[in-house]
Amino acid sequence: MTVDPSRSAGRMRASDADREAVVEQLREAAADGRIDMEELDTRLGQALSARTHAELAPLTEDLGPVVPAEPLVLKGGVHGASRSGRWKVPPVIRAHAGMGSVKLDFTLAECRPREVELEVHGEMGGIMIVVPQGWTVRADELELSIGGLKDRTEATGTPGSPVLRLTGSCDMGGVTVRHPNFRERRKLRDAK
Repeated sequence: MTVDPSRSAGRMRASDADREAVVEQLREAAADGRIDMEELDTRLGQALSARTHAELAPLTEDLGPVVPAEPLVLKGGVHGASRSGRWKVPPVIRAHAGMGSVKLDFTLAECRPREVELEVHGEMGGIMIVVPQGWTVRADELELSIGGLKDRTEATGTPGSPVLRLTGSCDMGGVTVRHPNFRERRKLRDAK
């Protein structure tokens, strides 16, 4: 007797990571307006209680394939580079300071990914990262090098808020992570 691999794959048990991936895809669909909030609630309940891949598959099959976002690449070069204001945060960002510097300000950014990988290379100019209150910053994979890391954020963030995972190296310019300063907080108040 021959077993059809596609049929047995559907009967495979779903892991927590499988369920979470479907939940994230459903949230994206709701944010894009492809499903309404009532349908989102229904599908989320089904996703969280699903035991097999066969139960998960129908929940997202009408939403189309998930297209991975291209990484955002910032190169400071000689003059520097920055990203601030209102912008959409992709799951992967690469920042190379060069001789200039790179500043990434996440305070007004729209961040849908639960975890963002930020690969930094401080080089000569260094990298400044501004994150909102509540975000978690993890730098245990970062090579500290000469310039080092200055992390001025809280040790733990608010549950459910984005996690910024730093990789790469500080090099000579170093990497600084902080919350908005007084001037930046005033601009935020004025922008609202």
